[in-house]
Amino acid sequence: MQITTNTRPFIEAEQYSSFILLNLHDGLLPDSFYRNVTDFGSGDTLHIKTVGSVTLQEASEDTPLTYNPIETGEITMQITDYVGDAWYVTDDLREDGSQIDTLMAERSAESSRSIQENFETRFLATAQAGQTNADANVINGFPHRIASAVTTSGKENTFELSQLISARIAFDKANVPGEGRVFICDPVVEATLNSLVTITSDVTPFGQKILEQGLARGQRFLMNLYSFDIIQSNRLPTGTFSDGTTSVSNAVANICMCVLDDQTKPVMAAWRRMPKAEGERNKDRARDEFVVRAKWGFGIQRLDTLAVIITSAVKY
Repeated sequence: MQITTNTRPFIEAEQYSSFILLNLHDGLLPDSFYRNVTDFGSGDTLHIKTVGSVTLQEASEDTPLTYNPIETGEITMQITDYVGDAWYVTDDLREDGSQIDTLMAERSAESSRSIQENFETRFLATAQAGQTNADANVINGFPHRIASAVTTSGKENTFELSQLISARIAFDKANVPGEGRVFICDPVVEATLNSLVTITSDVTPFGQKILEQGLARGQRFLMNLYSFDIIQSNRLPTGTFSDGTTSVSNAVANICMCVLDDQTKPVMAAWRRMPKAEGERNKDRARDEFVVRAKWGFGIQRLDTLAVIITSAVKY
């Protein structure tokens, strides 16, 4: 007979699954959200010329006009970010371990993902920092930095639709094209938007989509609100922000921008070195070594197509 008591060597008490639990990742913003500067392959600082507007003057018969120059200026950008990652795998681990090739493939993928997430975080931080904090950042008479003034207990500084309406009129007054407007918001703002939608017994197509899927699908909201396509991101800047009237602590800076084309995008970026992985054999230590490095820079190229909506990072 063979029973558990006399066949212990054949009982493997600890079992290991072939399934490997991986990290969960959200979607990344497309590279079409910034202008990719291609003429900055060397040097420390890139200078870009700007042209202003012409002011007309009153004219009358037999009177010469005043010769006025057009306003000109320049903006600059620099390579500011230089990041990398390195790892190795020993021969002993390859010989004694299990699923090591799968582990190393996932290690490489996570390294690339970390660089992408860092790039996006810096992109959004650059957009926020392009404005002056504790100031309304008025352009053509309308503020482009708008803080939530909600004072309801437990809902302080939560997102309100009037902020998005204010961003719309600010863009309209700045002659920002109606197409290509995006509102990149924190998931907490999405939760607030969900609570602001009332579904009646007469369900509209919009209401039906909410009932079936919630307000967000993937990283993009189902609807366009006040001319903005609303997209969700977990990498928006957080901290204490103000529009000059209302200061919000533990806040998130949600970003509005127009990304219709390279002339309207508020942020520009330049890659000095795209993520590049290199590997070599270290025979003295009997291991394979891998290194990846990337270098880039961001800059603000215009402020009239940029708005920041400041809300609570935790309340909805």
